[in-house]
Amino acid sequence: MNTRNHTAVSEFLLLGLTDDPALQPLIFSLFLCMYLVTILGNLLIILAISSDAHLHTPMYFFLSNLSFNDICLSTTTVPKMLVNIQAQNQHISYTGCLSQVCFVLIFIVLENCLLTVMAYDRYVAICYPLRYNVIMSPFLCVLLILISLLISSVNALLHTLTVLRLSFCTALKFPHFFCELAQVIKLACSDTLINNLLVYLVTGVLAVISISGIIFSYTHIVSSVLRMPSSGGKYKAFSTCGSHLSVVSLFYGTGFGVYISSAVTDSPRNSAVASVMYTVVSQMLNPFIYSLRNRDMKELYPSAVTLSSTPEDHCNIYIIRLS
Repeated sequence: MNTRNHTAVSEFLLLGLTDDPALQPLIFSLFLCMYLVTILGNLLIILAISSDAHLHTPMYFFLSNLSFNDICLSTTTVPKMLVNIQAQNQHISYTGCLSQVCFVLIFIVLENCLLTVMAYDRYVAICYPLRYNVIMSPFLCVLLILISLLISSVNALLHTLTVLRLSFCTALKFPHFFCELAQVIKLACSDTLINNLLVYLVTGVLAVISISGIIFSYTHIVSSVLRMPSSGGKYKAFSTCGSHLSVVSLFYGTGFGVYISSAVTDSPRNSAVASVMYTVVSQMLNPFIYSLRNRDMKELYPSAVTLSSTPEDHCNIYIIRLS
């Protein structure tokens, strides 16, 4: 087999989502629009939270970090794709490819951690409303963000460093619009057993911990809400978590969809199309989901909006009234 050491690799070839040149302008326009909507939507959420003192609460602190992470994740993948289409040059340097792998892993895992932290925040807000401000102190909120960033950074560096030890074949191209870890590993001509084991092990551990945390939080939330005597109150309490549940379902649903599509089909192109969902579409829809849910919340709690516009405060007010 004709191989060369990874130190001699200069660039990779990203084949994109399609080989049809006639579709390239359409893909460029579509992804440019999605990217602009993602940036604008998430920036508006960050600006709204930072400018309104009523929104300086743990939930919106985590939401602003989620929005910033969505901007970073989309910026890591989409601009390079747009530049390649416009320049009609699908090449990416070896260093640029590994950097993209590293940053995509950081922001994907960070989003995973943030969704878990936000589930815990909902759990405390609904199950312990009177102690909410004490438990979710500013120190704990910042600490949770730093721990999430540490986990995501260590995970990304671990995978990236193991890729550095690989040797690659001369055909350094794959049908994808960004450098995805799994696709880069498939290009290697050297033994990738350690890389694959690491991917499955770390992904499994992080997924089990995050999903278990979310299930634990919402199990207690459901149990607490079901003890409320009013059916209208149950609906209002559940609606405080609606936006988070929608984002969780979208993120994990699209993520699992990518792995399922990879397992049932041998077409890397289909896997690349599926990857668009959790690296681009999910980040674009998150601002709409939270904006719509918050508008619904104001309609459900018209008398409480003047006091606070945060879901946890609405829930706290309602639970206090019940007691």
